[in-house]
Amino acid sequence: MENAPMRILLVEDNQELVSLLLRGLKRSGFSADSVATAGDAAHALATVRYAAVVLDLGLPDQDGLAWLRDVRSRGDSTPILVLTARDGVSDRVTGLRAGADDYLVKPLAMEELVARLRALLRRSNNLLGQCLTLGNVALDTEGRQVTVGGTVRPFSSRETAVLEILLRRCGNVAPKRLFEDHLFGLSDEVGSNAVEVYIHRLRRILADCGATVQVHTVRGVGYMLAEAKGP
Repeated sequence: MENAPMRILLVEDNQELVSLLLRGLKRSGFSADSVATAGDAAHALATVRYAAVVLDLGLPDQDGLAWLRDVRSRGDSTPILVLTARDGVSDRVTGLRAGADDYLVKPLAMEELVARLRALLRRSNNLLGQCLTLGNVALDTEGRQVTVGGTVRPFSSRETAVLEILLRRCGNVAPKRLFEDHLFGLSDEVGSNAVEVYIHRLRRILADCGATVQVHTVRGVGYMLAEAKGP
């Protein structure tokens, strides 16, 4: 499984809350999948390497703490933020001892959830809090801001995500499947040329901005970002 640096798994069975959280996470630059049961969460975690998990404890098929202990017993170190209405000190201590990396009590503020996720990701593999650069292109991975030649440029969230994948694998080929996993949720209907569409957009924007990097296609494999060769 390839690592998708900003993809979050939301394990929550309250669909109204799920809708609110998914919108908030997307606005903050995250890609997120949601599942409503522990069984579906286990399947998702075995299928995709998530940057972090947001876990409700009151799941319909299994207690969230039991699921969390199962995950840790398998040696899975994915950062997990527990999101629950259980607000006692003993509840928080139990959650942390079961393997949670952080604990947030409902009702919550979206800004706090995003801040806590970003803090988790800064601590895990430096996925956030760093600036990725190549040539005259730079990406602030936390602020989700792209500059070309020192000037901020307007990239959409998905264009920024495509650029991040390419910058993180600078000098190496990024498989097409990696883009599909990172850009689209498990429930999204993905067209056969969806990745190509975003690659085309990114190429056009980089050229229009005077970027000194180019996206190269490695046929049958994927894409690679490299500095443009001089005349």
